[in-house]
Amino acid sequence: MLDTLEHETGPSPDWSVLWLHGLGADGNDFMPIVPELVRPDWPAVRFVFPHAPVRPVTINNGVPMRAWYDIRDFDLANRADAGGVEESVGQVEALIAREEARGVPASKVVLAGFSQGGAVTLAAGLRRSTPLAGLVALSTYLPLAPDVLQALPATTGSQARTQPVFMAHGTHDPVVPLQAGRMGAEMLRSLGFAVEWHEYPMAHQVCGEQIGHLAAWLGRVLKG
Repeated sequence: MLDTLEHETGPSPDWSVLWLHGLGADGNDFMPIVPELVRPDWPAVRFVFPHAPVRPVTINNGVPMRAWYDIRDFDLANRADAGGVEESVGQVEALIAREEARGVPASKVVLAGFSQGGAVTLAAGLRRSTPLAGLVALSTYLPLAPDVLQALPATTGSQARTQPVFMAHGTHDPVVPLQAGRMGAEMLRSLGFAVEWHEYPMAHQVCGEQIGHLAAWLGRVLKG
């Protein structure tokens, strides 16, 4: 089980948000966003911020850092290490199972991620046979797209497609090109996912307007 940081907005939360950080960061990275994101009319939510394992990252000269998978190449088609993605998907599934053991069913778990964490969020979400409440993928792309598309029809009743998706990207992102995010969103839509897509005049980051849009989307999910 991954080490995590947690913040509960009220006693005995019925909902959970699992938030995966980006390359080289850790679970602390998005904890400050909670006060800006949470609205007074929301039910109690447990925010869980896991720390990715430390591993060598090829594009950073093999320097060990927190990463959900090795990044082998700047080319998106060859960027993600398939074994690392699968390992991280398994770790995410363990966290979801822990939330279920604590009384929060998968149907009330939102999986969110930024950059590399967002890629794992999409990979994990598309493999679900029991749908989550929703997926949030910020400044990211759909990793291993051919493999994911091949595996999706095998999911039980294609339940993965019922998960709503929030995606957002900066128009000046130098790390994950805007077009990569757009392609991922369009691919998900072509598969039947309901994707809410936003673009902002920013780089590889999060902005206040984006937090507002995400809060509105989450509010609808939490009332569903």
